[in-house]
Amino acid sequence: MTRPLIVIFTAIVLDAVGIGLIFPILPALLRDVTHAENVAPYIGMMTALYAVMQFIFAPVLGSLSDRLGRRPVLLISLAGAAVNYLFLAFAPNLWMLVIGRAIAGLTSANTSVAAAYITDVSPEEVRTRRFGLLNAMFGIGFIVGPVMGGLLGDQWLRLPFIAAAALNGCNLVLAFFVLPESRTPSREPIDLAALNPLQPLRWVFQMKGLLPLILIFFVFSATGEAYGTCWALWGSDTFQWNGLWIGLSLGTFGVCQTLAQALLPGPAAKLLGERGAILVGIASASIALLVMAFATEGWMIFAIMPIFALAGIGVPTLQSLATRQVDDIRQGQFQGLLASAVSLASIVAPLAFSSLYYVVRPVWPGAIWLAVVVVYAISLLLVLGLRLKPAAPAT
Repeated sequence: MTRPLIVIFTAIVLDAVGIGLIFPILPALLRDVTHAENVAPYIGMMTALYAVMQFIFAPVLGSLSDRLGRRPVLLISLAGAAVNYLFLAFAPNLWMLVIGRAIAGLTSANTSVAAAYITDVSPEEVRTRRFGLLNAMFGIGFIVGPVMGGLLGDQWLRLPFIAAAALNGCNLVLAFFVLPESRTPSREPIDLAALNPLQPLRWVFQMKGLLPLILIFFVFSATGEAYGTCWALWGSDTFQWNGLWIGLSLGTFGVCQTLAQALLPGPAAKLLGERGAILVGIASASIALLVMAFATEGWMIFAIMPIFALAGIGVPTLQSLATRQVDDIRQGQFQGLLASAVSLASIVAPLAFSSLYYVVRPVWPGAIWLAVVVVYAISLLLVLGLRLKPAAPAT
């Protein structure tokens, strides 16, 4: 593996550790600040705010990465994340938490810029494997981050946020001194139309065959938001997990997901085909969610983790497939488009799932996972109707 890829993957690991740190203790922080017992609506609001800012600014940052280079945009993103965690660490009230999340959403270009960077430096025939490694880096981060967050949060509620700010500071230093630029910036003037967050969505309708892929990304992202919004709340309400056990459950999932996404996407795509790999991922997620919905003991969740982790094997295949729809010089813009679709899902889904959890919590908290299965059923129909463009033959 080349040095730039090692650096970008290391940066993603550190970023994921910082994100994972806060998941186990965010509900407790919101209870401390708002003095409310059922904080599901607040979690949904905070997550949706982040996504609104990301939706507005991610396409702009994607286009800027095409014109100015991937490296400076990534540095801006990392600096914004560090500021966000400092706000979370010292915020005495809700409005300061809101400001912190808004800053983080405004600068959140890590994933889209990293994907464009990998596309720049990777031949098409190895992109699926490298996108699998990219997703695996998040898995590694979520092995360490949630467990560390649970441990630190049980000592002092604000300590995980200080640790996350420090990690992002290290991430920023690493990228600043070591990460090279992956392409020659175009230095073209910025098209003011690119400042319109709806512009990328108009572009997608002009490209034949792209809309179904974007919709699948949208649906997959919506299901992912259910976990970030409801997992900690559900674990506490159903099994009386503290921060450590919530962190351990997320860390165990990270182990299984890392192994699955590091080792299986390439072989799965070859054995099952691109469509088959995506369908296996949907089926695995649905089985795991059904078990979670009806689980009565915490050990059942740990037992189902290997099957749950298989849900991710189709995502790298989908990412690689999507990059074939545009030429190389517009990969940054295209990744910004995908980020916009993800952000739209991240606006709608947290509000919907948190509101639903608020309703079902007194009766049956696990019912939230049945709603996620329904959303996966929509993606199943989209995948079955997908027209796949074949990959270029290896040379």
